[in-house]
Amino acid sequence: MYHLTLLCMIAAPSALAFPFVANLPGVNNEMLEARRAHYNENQKRQTSCPINPNHPGAHKYVAPYLYTGANHGLPGSGIGGFDVPIPGDPNHYFEAPGPLDIRGPCPGLNTAANYHFISHDGITTFAELLDAQQNIFNVGYDLAVTLAALGVGLTGDIVTEKMSIGCDATSRTSALEALQGVLGKEGGINDHNKFEQDTSLSRTDFFFHGDDHTFNASIWKEVTAVTSGFNNLFNRDAMAKIMSERYKDSAATNPNFYFGPKSVILYGAASFLYELIPSLGNQGIPTREVVNSFFGAKPDGSGGFTFVPERIPDSWDIRPTPFTNADVAAEVVALYSQFPVPLGGNVGINNFNAMGSFGTAIQKGKLSLNPKDVKCLLYQIATENVPDSLSTVLELPLNVLNFMTGKLNPVFAGSGCPLKLT
Repeated sequence: MYHLTLLCMIAAPSALAFPFVANLPGVNNEMLEARRAHYNENQKRQTSCPINPNHPGAHKYVAPYLYTGANHGLPGSGIGGFDVPIPGDPNHYFEAPGPLDIRGPCPGLNTAANYHFISHDGITTFAELLDAQQNIFNVGYDLAVTLAALGVGLTGDIVTEKMSIGCDATSRTSALEALQGVLGKEGGINDHNKFEQDTSLSRTDFFFHGDDHTFNASIWKEVTAVTSGFNNLFNRDAMAKIMSERYKDSAATNPNFYFGPKSVILYGAASFLYELIPSLGNQGIPTREVVNSFFGAKPDGSGGFTFVPERIPDSWDIRPTPFTNADVAAEVVALYSQFPVPLGGNVGINNFNAMGSFGTAIQKGKLSLNPKDVKCLLYQIATENVPDSLSTVLELPLNVLNFMTGKLNPVFAGSGCPLKLT
């Protein structure tokens, strides 16, 4: 019976489960089958994932180096304003990843692993993610829970609460390794359109070669060039423009481009560059130098970049107050409202189809400019069946839904968002 229950955990995409997909102009079965074939072929290219026999786990927090006090997945104090790593901390120091360590498309997670705030091999846990977000960046406990739930629930294992910060490491994240072929794969953060999305700031769209996780120096050069018009800063206005330019580039070049409800995560991540990454000691200014360090982008002296392991800059200070779900929702609206774009996707080049509505936050293919709607959308994309392409919808099995609501309902209580009871 236990095995049968676990079999229900498979999150299988259902073709054309949303009416707006089937009724989109220009969409036909031949196009959709071609999209699926291309997706499946690219998935095969990601079958190899390094295996490190040494799984150290996150290094322990020892007094007096307790950071915000977040530990074992519990809330910290939310009081920041100190150096990270704390000078003298024997357990959190830079160590470049080795050939057997996993890294992925998220610079923040890669940085956390490089400093042992999460396990250095790249196999992390829900509790490690909560601690690291609070102790490195002073992410509010509610937002830390939201992001960790999305990561583990959509790309990892809800029984072990483990996930890979990059490639498919099912044999190390799964509760039942012996049944992994039956239960399906736990694709990790690399798994396209689960957590990772098109229009990344530093990675190629999945459509191109199936590689959505390797740093792309050409894209980063283009992104950085935009900041020239904003005093070389990655501030809010610069990030709004950058998001617009990345959207236009993907829409023009990627025939499988998809920008659906979970794209709200992209705007949230864009706000991290000016809300979480700037050093308090530098007056919170999002300079190229500090952002480059967190993204592993080393200027090559000729206007381009080479990749080096992500690092926290020297004498870097954490933001003084927590960055919460309400804060990130407000920043999503602030970014999106400057260059509002339709949500939906391509079926071939120059054939963009806007999606219809999704709850109150997305109406007629446009994102609501009400921060409360956006905050509730963060809850919805974790607890409802969400389109993950124009041709598929990611259906949440009951066990995954229970995991999501169990984690999220306590931190969304009192938010005004309608909560699911399971």
